[in-house]
Amino acid sequence: MKKFKVGIIGCTGMVGQRFITLTCGHPWFELTTLAASARSAGKTYGQAVEGRWKLEVPMPEAVRDMPVLDAQADLETIAGQVDFVFSAVDMKKEEIKALEEAYAKAECPVVSNNSAHRWTPDVPMVVPELNPEHLEVIPFQRKRLGTKRGFIAVKSNCSIQSYAPALSPLREKFGLEKVLACTYQAISGAGKNFETWPEMVDNLIPYIGGEEEKSEQEPLKVWGKVENGIIVNAEGPSITAQCLRVPVTNGHTAAVFVTFKKKPSMEEMKEIWAGFKSVPQELGLPMAPKQFFHYFEEPDRPQARLDRDLEKGMAISIGRLRPDTQYDYKFVCLSHNTLRGAAGGAVELAELLCAKGYMD
Repeated sequence: MKKFKVGIIGCTGMVGQRFITLTCGHPWFELTTLAASARSAGKTYGQAVEGRWKLEVPMPEAVRDMPVLDAQADLETIAGQVDFVFSAVDMKKEEIKALEEAYAKAECPVVSNNSAHRWTPDVPMVVPELNPEHLEVIPFQRKRLGTKRGFIAVKSNCSIQSYAPALSPLREKFGLEKVLACTYQAISGAGKNFETWPEMVDNLIPYIGGEEEKSEQEPLKVWGKVENGIIVNAEGPSITAQCLRVPVTNGHTAAVFVTFKKKPSMEEMKEIWAGFKSVPQELGLPMAPKQFFHYFEEPDRPQARLDRDLEKGMAISIGRLRPDTQYDYKFVCLSHNTLRGAAGGAVELAELLCAKGYMD
């Protein structure tokens, strides 16, 4: 695999920082360009994030003295320096849509962590293990944009990564009738830590703006099909969600309740999770977990502190599968929200795009 030159737009926020740690030293990617807002442009990266580095791992020395460009004003320069960009910009939704489309029209593919284009019908929203076939919509998007190389691909919301993956192989075999998901989401999902958000210590907030709507709707696009140049959502299952912010640094947990069209046994469900492999595992993508699902028999697992970092933070942990009085079954899932749910999922998506030739 050749080395691809990579840029990060929106490099100073928590997800941008995570992109930096994942691309520095990546076997396929060479991080060459950093960009952020006008207030950070012209500074070195170390100056731009001074006092604002939020990750538990140190800033890579390789980026400390790299110059930060203006993601908007320097667009043409950035597009000419890289093979593609990761997008983690913090702007209004319409501004993000316009900026990402401008990069695509400058023949610079965009792999986005943002929600702005998730509902654009010809933009694939991909969890690499679940719906890699949705990349087939990219030629239709390029035709609409009038581009040869440029396109936009997005990852899904971090909240659904904790439970939609566990449901996907079960849906294919047994069908899903209805789903209830209650998510308990880490503060890093808001781009914060306890130092910057002391109000979350010893606290729980039963509301995250827009999150429940995303949690109920986005799985239907992931489970949809490419038809006539767009992605058509799956018609079901019916999903209802509640999303709560909890005092955890990293790791989104979901309590899942599910009724099937054809009820499996618990043994069948565990066998499917244990044996699951998909395109990223077959291709040996660097970020792909070797074992996507990890099931725990212990009654008090998965736990965020113990299990969120499994397989470089890219695995889904499952436990507490048991019958329910209102649904067929209930269980608990956990995913690392800034790795599997954000930057790591986007890096794996970029690897898939490279392996499939979309970045050539």
